[in-house]
Amino acid sequence: MINFLTIGTILGLSAGFAPGPLLTLVIHETLQHDIKSGIKVALAPIITDLPIIIFTLFILAELENFHNILGIISLTGGFFILFMGYESIRTQRVKLKLQETKPKSLRKGIIANILNPHPYLFWFSVGAPLMTKAMHQNLISSLAFISSFYALLVGSKILLAILVGKSKSFLVGNIYIYTMRFLGLALCVLAFTLFQDGLKFLEIL
Repeated sequence: MINFLTIGTILGLSAGFAPGPLLTLVIHETLQHDIKSGIKVALAPIITDLPIIIFTLFILAELENFHNILGIISLTGGFFILFMGYESIRTQRVKLKLQETKPKSLRKGIIANILNPHPYLFWFSVGAPLMTKAMHQNLISSLAFISSFYALLVGSKILLAILVGKSKSFLVGNIYIYTMRFLGLALCVLAFTLFQDGLKFLEIL
């Protein structure tokens, strides 16, 4: 259980702090309107991701006996996480161009997350395989993984909204950059775990 709790925490923090459409929108709505608007955007994954999770778990359940396919999926997930780690290590200061808009923050967040390909790719290549592996261990492990992932994914974006609302200089400071670089290194380590799982499925290890 501790293993999946740790993995969920690392993935959740990394996804939560990583620059992308949803993070940009969180910051934009916070600066344009207020902290409450940024928090509404941060809550979007809780609403949009459930159908993705159910669909990907169903697909993987159908492929459970096809070890070669599962091996390829695990290797793909490893490369995806490695790329996330690389992007995190290369994180630069966030720049935004603000425009006058109405504060329909939650709706904007939902639309941004639905149109963002990352949740689909993440859950198919990384999240669902880890959830399946956790469920084979026990129910508590799977709950530990998904609860820690979403608590940190949403929580980190809420924290960013608060920090940006209090101090606009946070995103151009060293704390944010060094945090992302540390999480990037953690993701690179996690990627090799997925590579190992993939090679085991392919019976190379």
